[in-house]
Amino acid sequence: MSTHVVVVGSGIAGLTVALHAVEDGCRVTLVTKDVLEHANTRYAQGGIAGVMFDDDRVDDHVHDTLVAGAGLSDAEAVRVLAQEGPARIRELIDLGVAFDRGDDGGFVKGLEAAHSYPRILHSGGDATGTAIEKALVARLRASRVDVIEHAFLVDLVVDGGRVRGVELLVGDREATAASPAVAGRREVVAADAVVLATGGAGELYAHSTNPAVATGDGIAAALRAGADVRDLEFFQFHPTVLAVGDSFLVSEAVRGEGAALLDEDGRRFAFDAHPDGELAPRDVVARAIAHRMDLQDGRPVLLDATQLHSDDPGERAAFLARRFPTIDRAVRDRGLDWAREPIPVTPAAHYLMGGVTTDLFGRTTLPGLYAVGEVARTGVHGANRLASNSLLEGAVFGARAGDAIARDAASGAWPAAASAVVAAPAVDPADDGPSFSRPALQELLWEHAGLVRDETGLGHAASVLARWRAQSREPHTELEFENENLLMVAEHLVAAARVRPESVGAHFRRDDPVATAPVRQEALAC
Repeated sequence: MSTHVVVVGSGIAGLTVALHAVEDGCRVTLVTKDVLEHANTRYAQGGIAGVMFDDDRVDDHVHDTLVAGAGLSDAEAVRVLAQEGPARIRELIDLGVAFDRGDDGGFVKGLEAAHSYPRILHSGGDATGTAIEKALVARLRASRVDVIEHAFLVDLVVDGGRVRGVELLVGDREATAASPAVAGRREVVAADAVVLATGGAGELYAHSTNPAVATGDGIAAALRAGADVRDLEFFQFHPTVLAVGDSFLVSEAVRGEGAALLDEDGRRFAFDAHPDGELAPRDVVARAIAHRMDLQDGRPVLLDATQLHSDDPGERAAFLARRFPTIDRAVRDRGLDWAREPIPVTPAAHYLMGGVTTDLFGRTTLPGLYAVGEVARTGVHGANRLASNSLLEGAVFGARAGDAIARDAASGAWPAAASAVVAAPAVDPADDGPSFSRPALQELLWEHAGLVRDETGLGHAASVLARWRAQSREPHTELEFENENLLMVAEHLVAAARVRPESVGAHFRRDDPVATAPVRQEALAC
């Protein structure tokens, strides 16, 4: 009988692992909490990084990734990413992803922050994630993979120290939308191996680029099952999200084309923080923007694309619409004309670098459990993700995990990654404060565990979270399960931030005397 694999999640990582596992002879069931196409991948604008040009080098991609990771990346994982990335990109091309090409037929090169070479490929200008998602979904639907949509991961099934399936809540969101008196059905799916590809936890924060499905479900399930989780303190905040209307990410590729960040006096302030200015690592640019907003009494900074391509506003408008069609549409829907005037932007939570600890083949510390994509902590990103490495990571490690499952099943060993235990500070629940709600949780983390942290704020957040956890009731609906998952992940994120007193990468402590020395305070503190 063939090995049965359950993949939870339908972004680039989940779809890739499912396709590789089924090609290797496994029986695969893919479950997703929404429709198959609704995953973080479809929102990825900037592109996918890879050494696809003769004058680029794998060593340079490795170097750029390690530098962005602030010294905390796993060098072996980064080497795997850069070396195997081109093959995975060619696999996407074979699946039908049409990366943009110039008049000469060659791929258009894109430059993003902290890259030493313009190695970013994009599709449809700024619709790379959508193009990749569509191609992978089309191949999956044509494959032997079984699909269960609107299926929420309640928990992992663990027996004898090994993961042996998943418990699902199927159809709950649809059912309750139709009638509050109707609930979804609980269902257990047995499996020889389970792959978490559930994405991140952007719903932890009041301002986020993530879709509403990003509620940390896979991380919470792994924690409850006893799997090792690391580096949750490293949450990347994207510097440029539209500050008008609902949150909408303005890709780093816009700054890669030459757009500038301006304060309300029209000054390019990003160079105060880093010699690379607007193309410095994301954590630096995001904090510089937040600091400037503080000096401006909360008013957003401006992203100026009025100098791009042409002095003629009409030609410039045509260029922006062609190069960034998705962003251009969103900007104009908000009544803004970015070909003629700078647009207001602000930072927002974007990408979780930590997650369920894995080895180089997606194996977690629990036999039979694998993790890929944003839910996983592969070691690639360290303290700060290099731009456009996320899609690449999903493709590279998704393929590795899909191929490894078949080998592990054949061996019967079901090996696991090594674990690491970090002791969290003791927490006394707060005596009073607001009652739990998702908006209250999001504001708490945005204020005290966001772009800038300190022990006073983190300690307060830990106490409030402990009180909310003590008051929580057994969940029954998908929304209640999501809230419980967010609360659990929030507790572990805050605890991880408290045990790392130094500032590094996306984790910035205002109470770190080195990080807030006078020479850097104006540039980096908020």
